[in-house]
Amino acid sequence: MDLKRFIRDVPDFPEPGVLFRDITPLLQNAEAFQHAVGRLSERFRGRGLDAVVGIESRGFLFAAPLALDLGVPLVPVRKPGKLPSAHMTVEYALEYGTGQLDIHDDALHRDASVVIVDDLLATGGTAMAAAKLVELLGARVATFAFLVELAGLGGQERLQDYEVFSLIRYE
Repeated sequence: MDLKRFIRDVPDFPEPGVLFRDITPLLQNAEAFQHAVGRLSERFRGRGLDAVVGIESRGFLFAAPLALDLGVPLVPVRKPGKLPSAHMTVEYALEYGTGQLDIHDDALHRDASVVIVDDLLATGGTAMAAAKLVELLGARVATFAFLVELAGLGGQERLQDYEVFSLIRYE
C-alpha cells in the first residue's frame, strides 16, 4: 500500500512558506492506519525490545498500537507539566527557542532496549531529546521509528549514531 496517498499537503501552514505534511487522512482510513502499524510491528517483532517509547503527542498514535502488538510496555515522553510523579527532564533547541520533554524516572529498567516512536522526523531535535531521556535512565535506544521523514531537514544526520526507520520519506 502506498501510504503517501494518505498524507495531505497543506501549503503555508503553520506559517507562509512551510509545506505541512498532514497525517490526519491516514488516521481516518482504518486500512491505511492498520497497514502502517502492521509494517512497524513486522519491522520490530522479534528484536528483543523491552518497551516502546512514544513522543507526545502524535507519536502516541503509533506507539500505543505498536506496544500492544509487540506485547511490551508503552512509555510516554511528555511535554512539561504532564507527568504526575518524579521524572527526568531534558531541554532541547527548537527553531525559535527551546523545548522540554519529561519521562518518569521509573519508566524503564536499566539496560532496557527500546524503540522511540514519533509521527514525523524533521530536524531530529525532539527525537534526540527523547533518546537522552532514555539514556539518562540507563536504558538503550535500539532504534527510532517514524511514520514520515522529511529528509532534507537533517534529522537522519542528527540521529546518525542510531538506527532510524521511516515508513514514508520525502526528499
